[in-house]
Amino acid sequence: MIVWLNGAFGAGKTTTARQLLDLLPGSTLYDPGLLGGGLRHMLPARRLGEVEDYQDLPSWRRLVVDTALALLTEVPGPLITPMTLLRQEYRDEIFGGLAARRIPVRHMVLHTEETILRERIAGREEIPGDVEGSESVRSWCLEQLGPYQSALDWIKQDAYIIDTTRLTPRQAAERVAEAVRNGAGACDIVQTPEPTAETLAAGVLLFDEEDRVLLVDPTYKPGWEFPGGIVEPGEPPARAGLREVAEELGIRLQSAPKLLVLDWEPPKPPAFGGLRLLFDGGRLPGEQIRDLLLPCSELRGWRFVTESEARTMLPPVRWNRLRWALRARRQGCPVNLEAGVPVG
Repeated sequence: MIVWLNGAFGAGKTTTARQLLDLLPGSTLYDPGLLGGGLRHMLPARRLGEVEDYQDLPSWRRLVVDTALALLTEVPGPLITPMTLLRQEYRDEIFGGLAARRIPVRHMVLHTEETILRERIAGREEIPGDVEGSESVRSWCLEQLGPYQSALDWIKQDAYIIDTTRLTPRQAAERVAEAVRNGAGACDIVQTPEPTAETLAAGVLLFDEEDRVLLVDPTYKPGWEFPGGIVEPGEPPARAGLREVAEELGIRLQSAPKLLVLDWEPPKPPAFGGLRLLFDGGRLPGEQIRDLLLPCSELRGWRFVTESEARTMLPPVRWNRLRWALRARRQGCPVNLEAGVPVG
């Protein structure tokens, strides 16, 4: 298990984490910030210059998950992880990856009033012999207060909040330990096993009466997606698409969907690639749209969007697949793609 201590810079996450080691038997301090420091030394300056923070590096987010798994083969756990995590898509990616490896997460937020945070940041210890560096760190911490306030909307829905404004680190740790023992902060994320070989996936495009396409927002990975999922062994792909739509949205389509796109996705380590199919599920009547269901552990939301809106929401690979699928739907002929490029 991982006890993830989230919160603004200056909320006392690290000091609380150290106190928590005494209260949770077998626990180990796990600081993903050390992974970020290592990447700063190993990655070329050009790549580092492309991101604002090491959390923006996909390699860091994957290392957070893989390192947690490695640590839990050496120590009994839980891992105490003091790390600010303010971008919901990064939370999805990391916590979803941990869930896929059967590592449960207790998400705790140490919340402190902003006036107290500002006082703590102003009173941070100086970096010995580096006045300019000390001031730079303070300025950076202050800049993060805005993003923290903006992130509170989704964090409050996702995590267990502990107000530490008037608590000592020891008292905060005691509150966290009690919450963990009571099962608070558990993240009910769908456990999608990590692929070990190429996979076959089936997605279904559903449309409203204005011909806008339905996209869903999974809780266990970043970015918007089409309804659908991995085809199980021995399962027909079209039937898999129907099953996924019923499981994810509560919609039972009456007829087998027509194939729009077959796309071979090449392996790109650490991903294995495989075949990706998109089917045409047709238009949904208004009453069926009103009855759409969302399992809270799997999907956060859904939206019908235009083609241009979808381009701003989907990762490039999925967007490319969608645009070919829409073209195939208009022309009435499926398209065969390899790495997103039409064959023949």
